[in-house]
Amino acid sequence: MARAAEGIDGLTPKFWWLLGLTIADLLAFGLMAAGFFVVEPNGSKVLLLFGKYIGTEREPGFHWANPFFSKRGVSLRVRNFNTDTLKVNDYDGNPVEIAAVVVWQVVDTFEASFEVDDYVDYVSTQSETAVRATATSYPYDAEDETLSLRRHTDEVSDELQRHLQERLDRAGVRVLEARLSHLAYSPEIASAMLRRQQANAIIAARQRIVDGAVGMVEMALAQLETSDTVHLDEERKAAMVSNLMVVLCSESATQPVINTGTLYT
Repeated sequence: MARAAEGIDGLTPKFWWLLGLTIADLLAFGLMAAGFFVVEPNGSKVLLLFGKYIGTEREPGFHWANPFFSKRGVSLRVRNFNTDTLKVNDYDGNPVEIAAVVVWQVVDTFEASFEVDDYVDYVSTQSETAVRATATSYPYDAEDETLSLRRHTDEVSDELQRHLQERLDRAGVRVLEARLSHLAYSPEIASAMLRRQQANAIIAARQRIVDGAVGMVEMALAQLETSDTVHLDEERKAAMVSNLMVVLCSESATQPVINTGTLYT
């Protein structure tokens, strides 16, 4: 033990100086190495110094920054989010099932990192809220030119995107596209609403048939008067109109009746 202590005491000051310098170099190298970081394509690193925002590095490649900077990765890639199928009431109070797909991208890393707690969860929650709000603003279907969820999907999708962008501006997110991916009546009223749609379709078809038949009758009477082929009094005109309307509007084939007498018998 005495010899070991004597050996340590016998080391020269130069040795201790070289040892300290080596340790200092290793510590400095480790500290400098901690400043290197890599940014992937369509990625970024948010730089902080003791809680203070310094900036964001977006250029892909190998970089070096102050070793005391903390680095937080934020993806700038385009992402898809599919909402769950939500059951809501439309403008008319009918229960419907609706879902949407949202295409979004982070454009402001500061707001995405510090304005909201979790920007991914924020996008998810606000997307479902916007889908619900949009569904309650329009009827599922409409007979006239009123905007409806089923007939005007492009207009409804544009409105959904606008509402969603207003909600996500706070999180530094840009909505690239928002479209309905699922739309249907709820199962409990689906069969009843299907019968209603069929009835509306039949009424619309009948209305178009009647409009066309009236036009054809008017054209026939006008041509008869113009060509002076036959002269009809008001009673015979009414009978002719009645017969033509029956022929043109009937669902089944009509049976002709041959008049072997005069026009008035």
